[in-house]
Amino acid sequence: MASSVIDSAPSRTDRDGMRPSGRDPRRRLPLGLTIGGLILILLGLVAALAPALARRDPLEQDIARRLQPPTREHLLGTDRLGRDLLSRLLHGARVSLVTGGLVVATAVTVGLTLGMISGYYGGHVDFGIQRVVDVVMAFPGILLAIGIMAFIGQGLANLVVAISIVNIPRVIRVARAGVLQTRQMDFVEAARALGASDRTLMVRHILPTILAPIIVQATFTLVYSIRTESTLNFLGLGVPAPDPSWGGLLDDGKSYLQTAPWLIAAPAGAIALAILSLNLLGDGLRDRLDPRQSARVGVTAL
Repeated sequence: MASSVIDSAPSRTDRDGMRPSGRDPRRRLPLGLTIGGLILILLGLVAALAPALARRDPLEQDIARRLQPPTREHLLGTDRLGRDLLSRLLHGARVSLVTGGLVVATAVTVGLTLGMISGYYGGHVDFGIQRVVDVVMAFPGILLAIGIMAFIGQGLANLVVAISIVNIPRVIRVARAGVLQTRQMDFVEAARALGASDRTLMVRHILPTILAPIIVQATFTLVYSIRTESTLNFLGLGVPAPDPSWGGLLDDGKSYLQTAPWLIAAPAGAIALAILSLNLLGDGLRDRLDPRQSARVGVTAL
């Protein structure tokens, strides 16, 4: 009798029309997140170990071997001054990743602080901050960065400042939107009723709630930073020569596109790989950290 009851009980597959899974699909990392993260880690290791991996000094010139195609001695060839392209590419990764990392740290710190203040207090404070944000975002980002660099001059520190100014308003908007959605929730009102200060409410109760979109925005800020840094260096407004950078390598090779295409292919491929990995990482983090997206993924995978 017990056997017949068990046999007649509808299985999960019969009820839902879906096959059961032994593992919660929401715990699986998105493929893009995994691939993007691994590529980014690899690029970070390459940048950190550039002096050890580079076979030659990136500034060493050998005019007799200028514009040589890739060989066993020079795996990516040489540039117009006979400098080893692989060594310059490896050291150029440091400029791009360090610049991007500093921009993300600056933009997230300043943008998150101002965005939370703007969204929490509202009124004249919110109005003033948002009007400044509107003015900055009214200009195309790359043109604003070019104008700032033309005004303050070349250098890594100035490059970080210029790109950070362009990216801070985006972080402010994301943080403000999160605070506006969170500040009236029951758990915030309960903490306020218990006498929690504004600082405690923002740091201990609101900040953890809005971190997910901020993390996603940080990855896309890194994408924009690398792209803008390469553009500014390509235009001669970034790190001064002869220090290597990916954008600077593109600038050096543009005159030899037909006679020495490897001068363009190597830095262009490095930039494309870095941007691809960060886009995959950002999309994967967004899918992972968005509860609604995670729920849809879980139902689909069952």
